[in-house]
Amino acid sequence: MAIKMKKKAGSTDMTAMCDVAFLLLSFFVMTATAKIPEALPVDTPASTVQSKLPEDNLATVTIGKGKVFYDLKGREVRKEALQLMGQKYGVEFTESETETFALMEGIGVPIANLKQLIAMKTADRNKPGVQPGMPKDSLDNQLKEWIYNSRIANIKVNDKELQFAIKGDAKEEYPAIKKVMDILQDQKINNFNLVTGLRATEK
Repeated sequence: MAIKMKKKAGSTDMTAMCDVAFLLLSFFVMTATAKIPEALPVDTPASTVQSKLPEDNLATVTIGKGKVFYDLKGREVRKEALQLMGQKYGVEFTESETETFALMEGIGVPIANLKQLIAMKTADRNKPGVQPGMPKDSLDNQLKEWIYNSRIANIKVNDKELQFAIKGDAKEEYPAIKKVMDILQDQKINNFNLVTGLRATEK
């Protein structure tokens, strides 16, 4: 007579799996960086070109809603450019203000209002209406001065020529874009990137 053995339900120890999952979660949380909202969000025109912008030695002029914002990559370059702009316009920035400016995103205020912008919290800086845009008219062309002094700062810090990109809203009128292009070309900057959104190609 055969004796039937009762089968016991198998069990799997999930402790090791939980430990691995927790470690992965901790890693992603600690290494992820929060995306700071843009001070001037724009809807760039679509394109099928997939070339990437340089990761350093780059300045970006953003145009949208009749405003112009200016951004510069590299903390040390930003610090040097700020000091040069301060000397140009007679505005003295403290070491603390310079350090804060080095971490900021694009700016769109006259140099006279920059100290007030630096003193604000990041969330307050990017609220609508806080930054009226960078002056760029013939009587007060501060955008031109930022471009000029940024080039000097980048050569001093990185010993390289600064590259430029124009990021324009798809609905922005052409004269506003041309004005920025003219400012660049007046300083013999004839090669610059145009930032576009990727459009899917038909198969």
